[in-house]
Amino acid sequence: MTEFSEAERTYLSSQRLGRLATVDPNGQPQANPVGFFPQDDGTILIGGYALGTTKKWRNLKANPKVALVVDDIVSLSPWKVRGVDIRGEAELLTGPHELGPHFSEELIRIHPRKIHSWGLEE
Repeated sequence: MTEFSEAERTYLSSQRLGRLATVDPNGQPQANPVGFFPQDDGTILIGGYALGTTKKWRNLKANPKVALVVDDIVSLSPWKVRGVDIRGEAELLTGPHELGPHFSEELIRIHPRKIHSWGLEE
């Protein structure tokens, strides 16, 4: 598993919304906004409402390859953006967890294999 730099960890912990990309059985990409939770072990957890009934869950059951992009605009003038692109493998989990009562029992754990970031230097 690839590890996040300190700047990447700091940035990810300051953000709450990313876009998760999966691939359906026909090879078509699907991207959805998701809440995410960086973990101390270097993985990322994604939860949701009735997550186990979603297309992203079904896609990941068939193909665990996943990408998560987290980015934002720091300034319009001058133009400055920053973000992290995480490529990896998804692990589908079901059971009790600590993310909160508004999340279903299903979770997606992303194991990063490749990380690319930009604009994080101060």
